[in-house]
Amino acid sequence: MSENFGSSGQIQPLSIGNVVSAAVRLYRSHLKTYLNLAAIAHLWVLVPVYGWAKYAAISGLISRLAFGELIYQPEGVQTARSHINPRLWSFLRVAFQVGISLLIIYIGLAIVGGVLGALIGGVLGGIFGVSTGITVIIVGGIVTVVLVLLGLTWFYSRWIVAEVPLAVEENINGGESVARSWELTKASVFRIQGIVLVGFIVTLPLVFVLNYIPSLFLIRLEPGTAIYSIVNLISVIGSLIGGVLVMPFWQALKAVLYLDLRSRREGLGLQLREPPSQDFR
Repeated sequence: MSENFGSSGQIQPLSIGNVVSAAVRLYRSHLKTYLNLAAIAHLWVLVPVYGWAKYAAISGLISRLAFGELIYQPEGVQTARSHINPRLWSFLRVAFQVGISLLIIYIGLAIVGGVLGALIGGVLGGIFGVSTGITVIIVGGIVTVVLVLLGLTWFYSRWIVAEVPLAVEENINGGESVARSWELTKASVFRIQGIVLVGFIVTLPLVFVLNYIPSLFLIRLEPGTAIYSIVNLISVIGSLIGGVLVMPFWQALKAVLYLDLRSRREGLGLQLREPPSQDFR
């Protein structure tokens, strides 16, 4: 894992905004290729197990293609697939390992937050002489939400590039790829959380229009009616289209972030695929 990817010079560590803007540029410049792959990936989701593995592998494929562009070593889709396909089940393992870990962490944080919130609510209720039951519910809810959000985003930040090493590096398996992400992100959690937040804001208008608005209409409709079925179908189609449009952006962002993390932690001669006059700092 000590290969030198750059051809000349090193980039300086990227800021939060520059990581996101680099991902946007990659997304725009390879829009057709990335969207085609994302559409295929979302169709594979309909096939249990094997289809899920294909989805995870295609996600890694997009990140590999993006990473190749960043380091002046672009690959064709078929060439990149020759590296990705033999690791199909490893990508599924990465997805399940991270997903199950986050689920367990979520349950644990919810329990701890509920207990802690109830204790704090009970104490505050006794001190201020207000209804203990109401105080426990309100404080418990607030503490639980805050603890779950902070905890989940922290752990997600540690595993955000979990599939990228598997897609890019040689002689690595799924478990090692997850561990690699944990190691690379060790000193950058808060910065990664900022990157995720900015990335979420960038994609929010698209997600809101295609995912949230149809769902809001469903709340006001009576289940079982014809109009409910139509709106529900529109909601499903909108969610699918939204997923296809957003997925390549996040995979490109992971590629940029992975490159930046390796540059920061390992001092590799990594270079962004930009004109020499471009300043990324």
